[in-house]
Amino acid sequence: MKKIAEKIGVTLFLLCITTGGTLQAKDVRKSILAGTWYPGSPGELRKAVGNYLAEATPPIPSIPGGKLKAIIVPHAGYQYSGPVAAYAYRLLEKRKFRRVILVGPSHRFAFRGISANLQSGYETPLGVTPVDRDFARKLLDASPKISWVPSAHAYEHCLEIQLPFLQTVLQDFKIVPIIMGEQDFSTCTLLANILARVIDHPEQTLLLASTDLSHYHRAKEARLLDMEFIKHVRNFDPEGLASSLAMGSCEACGGGPAVATMLAARKLGANSSIVLHYANSGDVTGDYRRVVGYVSAALFKKEEQPTASGKGQCQ
Repeated sequence: MKKIAEKIGVTLFLLCITTGGTLQAKDVRKSILAGTWYPGSPGELRKAVGNYLAEATPPIPSIPGGKLKAIIVPHAGYQYSGPVAAYAYRLLEKRKFRRVILVGPSHRFAFRGISANLQSGYETPLGVTPVDRDFARKLLDASPKISWVPSAHAYEHCLEIQLPFLQTVLQDFKIVPIIMGEQDFSTCTLLANILARVIDHPEQTLLLASTDLSHYHRAKEARLLDMEFIKHVRNFDPEGLASSLAMGSCEACGGGPAVATMLAARKLGANSSIVLHYANSGDVTGDYRRVVGYVSAALFKKEEQPTASGKGQCQ
């Protein structure tokens, strides 16, 4: 299956090459969510995203003295996840990232390993965001476990749902869409190690993990599961998170992407985390019998602050 997927990916790539390597319409991934998971018209979409951002009031609107390395955000329809995701995206409003590496799970297509997208761009009603294909090819060259599996991306929502927010808060950036077909700890470690090794200009690169939390439990049970996940994020403990996920102490459809992103962020210098907001679908619907949990968080490098004596001290 991997060889077939790679052959399809190469064919798509060659089609782009023969048309001059530009953002050709047939090589751009069209939106599968516009008009359903988020508004379909540019004006309505801008207004919705703007409202979510305006209503999000993070406990720390910025990260003073710190360098943002990664965010963790949910990926449900905007009426459910938008108010939570906005807390993380507020942190990007005055920052300049030239590359965003999005890592999410495969919900609809089963495959082994990891897929890095080689299409020329992703389209939403707000325009086309180009894919950093040079970087994606470096990932493919780094390990036989990473390939280009078009079917893994074709109808996957977890990365596209992030784009209107990114298109609103950032300018002049490219994306690297990555879907994990396997989420075991060894795969997470492999991806983290490769990302940390391949990333150039880390100060201009943002890592993004896309995940929802527990699914379809009563709110009280869901909160217990979700707080276990959140505890490990707050403690910046990807190993503990991987262990809890494996044991069933918490749930997250994108648990592997979260673990891989935390591991990679740590290798790139992140040493602190902030859990920005938590909610569940019952907070929107009023039905707390079967809820889905959502969290947003940020991982960053806390800088050493000089003391009065002139010596550095981690604050």
